[in-house]
Amino acid sequence: MSIRARKTQTRSVGEAFEQFLDVYKLQKKFDESYLIVFWERILGKTISSRTKQLYIKDGVLFIEITSPSLKQDLLLSKTRLIELLNEEVGKKLIHSIMFL
Repeated sequence: MSIRARKTQTRSVGEAFEQFLDVYKLQKKFDESYLIVFWERILGKTISSRTKQLYIKDGVLFIEITSPSLKQDLLLSKTRLIELLNEEVGKKLIHSIMFL
């Protein structure tokens, strides 16, 4: 194989990783994990420090909040929170939020 032939098949690490996720059907799980891992960066330290449990199942984000007043505020802004999280991953991943 010539050097020229190999260069046409090269791709960036990011492209290779995206292809890997697509081939093994892991993209959705990766996006869900991303939201959980970067919860503090996305919503800030105040909300993160009052979040006890967080997981996603079948497009529903389950959140356990330790502060009743914060829980009420988030409940009132549920639609905006869903939009914010979906914007972060660039697709409609979260359909609903349940507060525990």
